[in-house]
Amino acid sequence: MFWATTTLWAAPTATVNILYEDRETTLPGSRIENGDLWIPTSALPQINGFEVKPQGACRADICIPLPKQLKRGNSLNLTGFARKVRQAFVHEGSLWSFGEMPVLRTSFLQSRVAPDFAIADRQGKPVRLTDFRGRKILLLSWASW
Repeated sequence: MFWATTTLWAAPTATVNILYEDRETTLPGSRIENGDLWIPTSALPQINGFEVKPQGACRADICIPLPKQLKRGNSLNLTGFARKVRQAFVHEGSLWSFGEMPVLRTSFLQSRVAPDFAIADRQGKPVRLTDFRGRKILLLSWASW
């Protein structure tokens, strides 16, 4: 009698650094499988503000359905999610950088609320756009390019 056994191979866990917007998240317990970055679903809110719910990945009034192949137990394929929302990403070794999400940019355009940003004032102290919410402001910008 011949017995066949199947061994399921799991990629070893690693610590990765994820850059998104103005923050860096150091995330242990991640896996890289076939070039995709798998993270614990509980880490998604600290990375990009989305939270995994039964209806999908949600942030404010936006919910994006998650196909079964993007979620496995308590893990989420972050690069697969990025491809789904047409978000650019690059990586080198353990550093992963994710660009702007077009779906979020659209919500800013529809709401006519500018996204928050921070810039140093003349004394070098950070000033955020949200510090002026509810007040009229005039933004001037200049670039040499």
